[in-house]
Amino acid sequence: MRLFSLKIYLFSNVLLLELLLAGCFSTAAQAPRHSVQIFFPDGSAVTAELAVTDAERQLGLMFRPKINDDQAMLFIFEKEGIHSFWMKNMRFSIDILWLDKDRRIVHVEEQVPACGQDPCPSYPTSQPARFVLEIRSGGAAAHKLKLYDRLDFILPRDLR
Repeated sequence: MRLFSLKIYLFSNVLLLELLLAGCFSTAAQAPRHSVQIFFPDGSAVTAELAVTDAERQLGLMFRPKINDDQAMLFIFEKEGIHSFWMKNMRFSIDILWLDKDRRIVHVEEQVPACGQDPCPSYPTSQPARFVLEIRSGGAAAHKLKLYDRLDFILPRDLR
């Protein structure tokens, strides 16, 4: 009888642990990703998905089939620095804008081509940046974005 009780006790604890872990992972998988509206000096805006963690920044827009004119990805770094980007496993060209802590454009790379095979070139900036914005190729020219233009956006409270 004692062996049977021990088996029931162990089984119920293992089952409880599996349910708790499944709940944690399903919550993380279903959690909505943060996004913000970014306003350009010409009055237009894009909705930018935020890449905040190392994993999100490493994945970026890789493997996605396309990006629409009204979409973007904003990479957020804890502090200003020299941040280099590449186009590995991208399926489309983009424009890349580096922004300083005051959200002013400090570097622009336009029509950066996708790269499907190694080695992929890196695209660095010589100026420190806190944010990097990836938009659809041609977006910088279409919105007449240039060095030192300020982009406006409000980060979620936990990312300020």
